[in-house]
Amino acid sequence: MIRTSGSGHIEVWHARVLPSGLELIRLRTVPRGSLLPILVWTGGACFAYFVHNSVVATVLGGIFALSMVVGYGLRRRARHSVRCSVYGALGGVLDKSMAGF
Repeated sequence: MIRTSGSGHIEVWHARVLPSGLELIRLRTVPRGSLLPILVWTGGACFAYFVHNSVVATVLGGIFALSMVVGYGLRRRARHSVRCSVYGALGGVLDKSMAGF
């Protein structure tokens, strides 16, 4: 049962909804549910390479890399750990790229 405090906020820490301590997340856990976005990025790059030329595929890869770097920087600025920043940046790029689907 989740209780609310006097201000209407949900107290999830006391309702055992969140884990009591740190949870280990491995890199293979991040793309497990993200197979479709990985296929979309890879398929888009392959399609651009074969239909147009390698410059277009390189630009698409650059956009992906730039999104990863920006996501990593934002997470580090928020004082996340390096591992959390890398995994979160990868997951964030894959998640946000599929927002239209």
